[in-house]
Amino acid sequence: MTYVGHATVLIELDGARLLTDPLLRRRVTHLRRESEPDIDNLADLDAVLISHAHHDHLHLRSLRLVARSIRIVVPKGMGGLVERQGFQSVVEVSEEDSLTVGSVSIRATRAVHAGKRQPGWRSGPALGYVIEGSQSIYFAGDTDLFDEMDGLVEDLDVALLPIWGWGPSLGRGMHLDPRSAAEALRLLQPRIAVPIHWGTYRPLHLSARSKFLSDPAEAFVNEASELAPEVQVEVLRPGDRLQL
Repeated sequence: MTYVGHATVLIELDGARLLTDPLLRRRVTHLRRESEPDIDNLADLDAVLISHAHHDHLHLRSLRLVARSIRIVVPKGMGGLVERQGFQSVVEVSEEDSLTVGSVSIRATRAVHAGKRQPGWRSGPALGYVIEGSQSIYFAGDTDLFDEMDGLVEDLDVALLPIWGWGPSLGRGMHLDPRSAAEALRLLQPRIAVPIHWGTYRPLHLSARSKFLSDPAEAFVNEASELAPEVQVEVLRPGDRLQL
């Protein structure tokens, strides 16, 4: 897997190439990306998985950078928005719906997070995804802690957990922070944890040396060593690759 940045991860499993929540532009409204994503590495995708409708997860300008023939999996209610971008294969899913991509199975799971797209009336559930083949991977999307994480995936190899956002604070809404993400490890019991949703974007008025671009990952490592010492934490900077 390659941590592209923010909540965007390229997962290569059993011949399938899956991309989560693509946010690929150097500039997104008032935010600036710290490093240029390798767009060339995102060719030949088999599917894109969208966790929820917020603009930093369902970003239409970024989505238009991938081929229109790729299957796009979205929460129920968001299909029409994506189809209007010219995508030929759009699949809407709700919690516990499943599909297959090649030899890999994908299951939509619960997430505790707002799903409404602003501005406007469009709304859909916030989701996570469990990806299973020769390895099992849980992509949490954006979520708060919830009790049902306990037993959500049996024999979980990798948990991709959001630990922050794009500014010096998490802001409003339901999110995991370094402490609650470490608590999630106690429930999920993965072999490996990879923190995501951090270290990628900063508001234009803040320096590239802002501590929130590095501190959340360091805090997560410390919290995980206390709450889930048996879990191997792999911190990837945007562009880094992890071979399982």
